Amino acid sequence: MISFSWIVLAVSGLSLSAASSFSDDASLVSRAPDPCAAIAGQKWVAPKDARACFKSIQVDQTLKTNILDVVNKTLAFHTSVNYQIQAPAPFNNDVHEDLLKDLARIKSQRYASDYDLHIDLSRTLKRLNDGHCVWINRCFDSFYTNFLPIPLVLLTEKDGSQNVHIAPEAFDVATAEFPDQIDVWQNALPFGLKGNLKALNGAKVLLINGRPPFDAVNANALITGSFQSFGTRQNSFFSSYNRAATGWNYIMGNFAQQSLPLDDNVLLTIVRSGKILPETFVLPYRSRISATAVPFTDKASFLAGNCKAVAGTNGADVNAASALSIDPAERPLAKVQQQPPISAQDARKHMVNVFMDAAPLSNVVLPPGLQPALPAVNGSRTVAQFYMLKDGKTGALALGSFSDNSFTGLQNSLLNGLLSLKSQGATQLVVDVSNNGGGFICIAHWLHRIIIGPKDTTVPQAGLDTKTRAGPLAQLIVKQITEQNLDPQGQLVFNPIQWRNASNVFFAAGQDWLQPPVELTINGRSDAFSQRIGQECQPESFGIPPDTALFAPDKVVIVSNGRRVVSLKCASSCSLFSITMAKEEGVKTVVLGGKKDTKQEYCGTVGGQSTDFSTMDTEIKTAQLKDNALAPPDLLVNGVQGITWRLGFGIQNKEEPEEWQDHPADLNLPLTLSNVNNPVAIWEDLASRFFS
Repeated sequence: MISFSWIVLAVSGLSLSAASSFSDDASLVSRAPDPCAAIAGQKWVAPKDARACFKSIQVDQTLKTNILDVVNKTLAFHTSVNYQIQAPAPFNNDVHEDLLKDLARIKSQRYASDYDLHIDLSRTLKRLNDGHCVWINRCFDSFYTNFLPIPLVLLTEKDGSQNVHIAPEAFDVATAEFPDQIDVWQNALPFGLKGNLKALNGAKVLLINGRPPFDAVNANALITGSFQSFGTRQNSFFSSYNRAATGWNYIMGNFAQQSLPLDDNVLLTIVRSGKILPETFVLPYRSRISATAVPFTDKASFLAGNCKAVAGTNGADVNAASALSIDPAERPLAKVQQQPPISAQDARKHMVNVFMDAAPLSNVVLPPGLQPALPAVNGSRTVAQFYMLKDGKTGALALGSFSDNSFTGLQNSLLNGLLSLKSQGATQLVVDVSNNGGGFICIAHWLHRIIIGPKDTTVPQAGLDTKTRAGPLAQLIVKQITEQNLDPQGQLVFNPIQWRNASNVFFAAGQDWLQPPVELTINGRSDAFSQRIGQECQPESFGIPPDTALFAPDKVVIVSNGRRVVSLKCASSCSLFSITMAKEEGVKTVVLGGKKDTKQEYCGTVGGQSTDFSTMDTEIKTAQLKDNALAPPDLLVNGVQGITWRLGFGIQNKEEPEEWQDHPADLNLPLTLSNVNNPVAIWEDLASRFFS
């Protein structure tokens, strides 16, 4: 999400602390009777009024100390803290954040409001460019979401040049999603454009706030976080699509959707389709309150209803009856993970690697004219939809997530859908993982196995070997579990019975698998990790896969925007699938519509297994270590702290993490007026390019 008032600051490299002195009318806000009361009960407000409410909340030193204590101590489990101080090439310019140093700075720094503190803390973690390791405070993040009715796209012209355009489908998207605000935007347009928002569809954007469009794109890339690759973060500025559990969704992009009420308006200079002369106008952002917000009447009720810790914010001893009372879909963690809700049984049983985002999963609908008109093939289910293209030999799998409300249901769907395509004559396959945020790790491995068949790259391990961090508290947890049998049901991630060693042999129930730790020096700092962990999915999670390949590797292409993993995104378990398919099998990879002079990576954030503070808190409480000085306290606010708990070893450089190894796409597919945000048109284009 970009704040356009931050463009100059971001480009010049000024820190947030230096910029905070420019915060808007803080002294006036502090004198207002109660800015939160002024917007209570309203679905839509002006961004400045939402900000005024947020900025009226003063820093509570007790809560500040609590948040920083939780974040700092939870980061002891995050695999990448020291790696991210300075990542190696090719991401040396993208990942270089000394997190512990900045957290110490935040601890001593004074802030005009709690909102200013939140932005600094949030952006500090975003500088990791790691969609697994984030801080999200649901008191602020996406409580009011800023929208514009004109999402942007990057199109390639007939002469090969690239230009930013207002999406040709913008008016259809806006009228369907914002019917109660269209008149506001229609009436904001000047003179001949007034009441004619539709006329902006497809217009070329010459300037954003008086500067070339990519000044705004690149400024956004500096603060949006989530993805190591700069090109992927550029792509997040633009709109895209995703196959969701309930249908086809439209991703507005960071220009048209901000998870905080950062900006009041945007100044655009455009040339409309069929016109010659440029036109300049100002269009306001509007802030919409979250559908999950607890109603409030003033600041006190806003804080009481929305900003305090809720059920699931903290962990619980798994042996206590209260630990089973929270529906996984209702936990705060589930609200920020980029995956559909999963069942309680699957949440306990199956490991995930999932991207987290301050913005909830999009429910903006992809216009019907862009949705696939082809009939879905048998086996299609929720996030997994199968289609046979008109050429009669190319199948398409649109896979919006590696999660589903049933692990077995999704597993069977993937196999049955691919078999259905084969039975209809498909000999080649396009796998579209646009905006796939990850999900069940073993589903990613399963899809690799059933497409490629049994061979040394899929049996017994279709994924990556991994390691977890072995800090002092982690070592104490394992010691408690193994010596006192505190997890007889095998529910904890530190329980040795969950894992196999590098030879793919299960650890014994009483084996302390973190001893001895593997000691490393990373960026000049001492660190410690577990021994190498081997395959985690076969045969227990795999059912009965086919005994032959369903498709030849040279007849498979994977397409994404490299992003959330958004332009097209692919992160987490999606990255695990894409990387092993590309590097082990030679499958071709495609990124949609990236900037031509920027290197495009086909995946976003890799990781190995993601988790969060509440899960680590459950491990600590079950191990009876909550009173230990190393343990984080219970979180007092409505927040989520994400981390990477396991880190995957590389495929080509087998002793270093895959996270910071190169993933260049084979093709950067140009987007045009005829195929932008049109899945079938994109699939047909790819089939003609790769399979002709």
